[in-house]
Amino acid sequence: MKNLLRPHLLDLEPYTPILPFEALSEQLGIPAEKIIKLDANENPYGILPAVADALYSLPYAHIYPDPESRFLRRALADYHQIPVENILAGAGADELIDLLLRFFINPGDTILNCPPTFGMYAFDTAINGGQIIDIPRLDDFSVDADALLDAIAEHQPKIFFLATPNNPDGGLLAPKLLDALLKQNLLLVLDEAYMEFAPPASTQIREVAKRENLIVLRTFSKWAGLAGLRVGYGVFPSWLMPYLWTAKQPYNVSVAASEAALAALRHADQLEEIGQKIIAERERLYAELQKVDYLEPYPSQSNFILCRVVGRDAAALKADLAKQGILIRYFNKPGLDDHIRISVGTPEQVDAVLKALKKM
Repeated sequence: MKNLLRPHLLDLEPYTPILPFEALSEQLGIPAEKIIKLDANENPYGILPAVADALYSLPYAHIYPDPESRFLRRALADYHQIPVENILAGAGADELIDLLLRFFINPGDTILNCPPTFGMYAFDTAINGGQIIDIPRLDDFSVDADALLDAIAEHQPKIFFLATPNNPDGGLLAPKLLDALLKQNLLLVLDEAYMEFAPPASTQIREVAKRENLIVLRTFSKWAGLAGLRVGYGVFPSWLMPYLWTAKQPYNVSVAASEAALAALRHADQLEEIGQKIIAERERLYAELQKVDYLEPYPSQSNFILCRVVGRDAAALKADLAKQGILIRYFNKPGLDDHIRISVGTPEQVDAVLKALKKM
């Protein structure tokens, strides 16, 4: 029966997610409440009390959700001061990435990618039969603008995804390169999953309605702490919206996810305060990591800090921390050899990870 599968999927490399929290607790033999989880860029403060109340009192969990997420989209339009007609909600931004690729690429079409970056761009391209051409980032993880623009001229891609701030390094897209990309004959998708931790002027979310070739993706996973509920959204040019409405899954955002996101937006002032706490801890963490002699941290505009590990085994470092109940991310891929990434936690969690790192 294997011969019935689509040929390009037979050798597909699976996406490597973080292990579930409960599985890690069981694997380490450490109770979940004692684990300091700094490996997946989640919000260390969890959901707001108002969100917990909304989930507890869900009135219509037995009814299919609104296929248009009307109330959520209106709330997002009010919050960002953008037209509601240009917003589409999704089961995380991941769903919208896949939806766009299904619209724009045929099997064999070329997609450019700038690794190291978020792995779903390459993963979803492979699922949809596209050909990925990598334009590796420079040593400081900034985009190699000259190489990228040359590749665009050569391969003429229809669509291009770029994370800003980028994961795993937390760097922002250079304004000069943004201007150059918007002049190209392609659809530019800016993945702003971590934008709430960057300077407010960095976002392009209000520019989308003025342009035909710009998309901005956002998520409630990081800032609002709703990673487990999978709710994101995108802002799309007007000409594209009718096609997206036609092809998206009809009930893609669950009742629980929608109600949680609405409650979060009703208390956005509290989320903004938490965001400022995370930014302050990020700056403290960065300053202290610079004092650890075997780490070289990179400046970040996100809720994590990437570090190069010098003079010791990065994998062993991750394992040693895990034995103490501290979880961080270890990378072993081109451009990220001997690197770790530490999500920003609460002050107490940051203290604990710094103490452990300095003791080593």
